[in-house]
Amino acid sequence: MFISNAYAASSSTLGAPGGDLMSFLPIVAIFALFYFMLIRPQMKAAKVQKSMIDALKVGDEVATAGGVIGKVTKVGDNYVSIEIAANTVINVQRHTVQTMLPPGTIKSI
Repeated sequence: MFISNAYAASSSTLGAPGGDLMSFLPIVAIFALFYFMLIRPQMKAAKVQKSMIDALKVGDEVATAGGVIGKVTKVGDNYVSIEIAANTVINVQRHTVQTMLPPGTIKSI
């Protein structure tokens, strides 16, 4: 004969019972690390950013995502008016406000 017979493996050579669960455990551990190191801190930062944007009021000194620094003169539902120089006011979308600066920052620049 040219082809040898194939026999089933004996039970002693098969994996131990519950081996499937143990091979699934590293995936669960990686997901847990991914959640605690990436997802959770990002959600916390987004929550802080949203609360800062909701707390905007006239007179706050802010910096936008584009790098524009100015004082808030008007706050609307979707837009904020920012005075960047004397008699120069720009309107930006509310979500582009990136940082609230301490009072007096603009005068010190």
